[in-house]
Amino acid sequence: MIKKNKITIFVFFLMMVLTVSLKTYFAYYVDLSLGVKGIVQNLILLLNPYSLIALVLSALLFFKGKKGFWFIFTGGTLLTILLYSNVVYFRFFSDFLTFSTLNQVSNVESMSGALWSSFQWYDFVYFLDTVFYLILLTVKRDALSLKSFKRKFVPVLMGASIALFFINLAFAEMDRPELLTRTFDHKYLVKYLGPYNFTIYDGVKTIQNNQQKAMASADDLTRLQSYTKTKYAEPNKQYFGIAKEKNIIKIHLESFQTVMIGKKVNGKEVTPFLNQLATGNQDFIYYNNFFHSTGQGKTSDAELAMDNSMYGLQQGSAFSLKSDNTFQSLPAILNQKQNYSTSVMHGDYKTFWNRDQIYKRFGINKFYDATYYDMREENLENLGLKDKEFFKESIPYLKAEKQPFYSHLITLTNHYPFTLTPEDATIESPNTGDKTVDGYIQTARYLDESVKQFISDLKKEGLYDNSVIMIYGDHYGISENHNEGMGKFLGENITPVNFMDLQRTGLFLKVPGIKGHVDSTYASQIDVMPTILHLVGIDAKPYVIFGTDLLSQKHNQTVIFRNGDYITPTFKSVNGTVYDNVTNEPVKDKQILEQAAKIKNTVTTELEMSDSLMNGDLLRFYDNKDFKKVNPADFQYKNGTVSPTK
Repeated sequence: MIKKNKITIFVFFLMMVLTVSLKTYFAYYVDLSLGVKGIVQNLILLLNPYSLIALVLSALLFFKGKKGFWFIFTGGTLLTILLYSNVVYFRFFSDFLTFSTLNQVSNVESMSGALWSSFQWYDFVYFLDTVFYLILLTVKRDALSLKSFKRKFVPVLMGASIALFFINLAFAEMDRPELLTRTFDHKYLVKYLGPYNFTIYDGVKTIQNNQQKAMASADDLTRLQSYTKTKYAEPNKQYFGIAKEKNIIKIHLESFQTVMIGKKVNGKEVTPFLNQLATGNQDFIYYNNFFHSTGQGKTSDAELAMDNSMYGLQQGSAFSLKSDNTFQSLPAILNQKQNYSTSVMHGDYKTFWNRDQIYKRFGINKFYDATYYDMREENLENLGLKDKEFFKESIPYLKAEKQPFYSHLITLTNHYPFTLTPEDATIESPNTGDKTVDGYIQTARYLDESVKQFISDLKKEGLYDNSVIMIYGDHYGISENHNEGMGKFLGENITPVNFMDLQRTGLFLKVPGIKGHVDSTYASQIDVMPTILHLVGIDAKPYVIFGTDLLSQKHNQTVIFRNGDYITPTFKSVNGTVYDNVTNEPVKDKQILEQAAKIKNTVTTELEMSDSLMNGDLLRFYDNKDFKKVNPADFQYKNGTVSPTK
């Protein structure tokens, strides 16, 4: 049949458009959680792949003969690679590839094991047509007709493709107004535009953001300061300066979510030590409504928020993309105002997430990376040094620090894909049917044991009583791709609404002179910096920050997420719909909806302000009498002397 009816280049073009579109639909409904609902959104989803696929491939119809077939094949293959790369990236990060994230490829080697776990057995589906076309072009060449397509019709096809895009965009704008101007959530953009058009959109945004620094001026800083000054919350006089000259120890819990607090597997607590701290009967204040503020930068975004009271970038990681910016970071302020020595300790190598560059901008004196630790194979798991070994080896470095000191310790073991040896796994798997969720339970238990050991060692070494100690989760560990397994473990159906509730990462705060208790204040990572400044007796007012003091009576309890969603003590906004916090049902009360609309405008403004701060590098214009700009040349991070065969 093929010999009688040879395949023309136009038919080959139509076949390629169809098959690439079909596997895009496969990705939509199998791998990508886009939150599609209703007839209109499903219609948009059906429509959106075609425009760019057809536009790219139709342009290749200008080529004649075998060359034309090969060009169309190459175009379709590149679109397939783009689609599949997004699928794999989404499985791991619950987000989509951007040009900004491509600048972070140096992190891939360290995370190769985690990325490998993102591959699925059915992934061959994405390349079935590629193999078929390759056989057709090499083995079955006689089935192809070399009759050329009339070039005068190519512009017509390209015009139709562009028209299709604008039809798609019109439907999208009807369902989601201001989609291209005031949307921060990449899932929204892919849902309405498709992954291919999203790539074009991202490219334009990347160029605009890169131009923003060159066009920024001191006037932009003035507008930003006017905004952040309105958010300033005066310190609570009872606590202002109560921790002056106390050491500050930050314990950064990788991928920890407080949904683990109080949970059991076969009668055994997942996090017994943190459970004790969460009662408020110990020395720690437990903030049970504390959320992460991270975007694509995940761990690095958490560090940015905690030390700078600003949000991560809409696309990519500021640690990689804005490492030459000017910052007014907590470590530098502590050093300049109260002569704190500052350090970071981490069981991975200093170049990971570009930390060796960005920390210099933060004014961090010392960086104890993997070269300072015993990195023998038996001490490693997943991305680096096991947490128990890391904490044990960090104690001598803490003891050697000149007091008062600020030290930030970053854990690693509780990181996707959550692997652990049988010897280190001290709690049974819950057997949810999802290996990621099962592994997470076991690594969370290991993390809990590690923190308990570390707190015990701090007490033994005399570093506990005279220190402010923070323990917090950096970002979620279980993405919505694993809602079924997590739902089975929790015994509930996880919807997009209660998935927001799972974004609590918790803050345990020990302050000498303040009795432990449970505090249900709503807060996020951007609120930590002003809180610490006020505790040590430094007024946060002269600095450009977005958070507010947790202990202030004027603390702002609206928690803003990087994608534009938000939560307050009474209601939350998820994907544009307002829900009651208690029932998780849509709000119908007009007064509350009006209040929610005002908050939404504030949320959008705040994220735009934070983006302008980062993209315009606006702090370079700030001549702050309370702060001397950090000179990164003043900091050099030498390798440690620990032998890997110690």
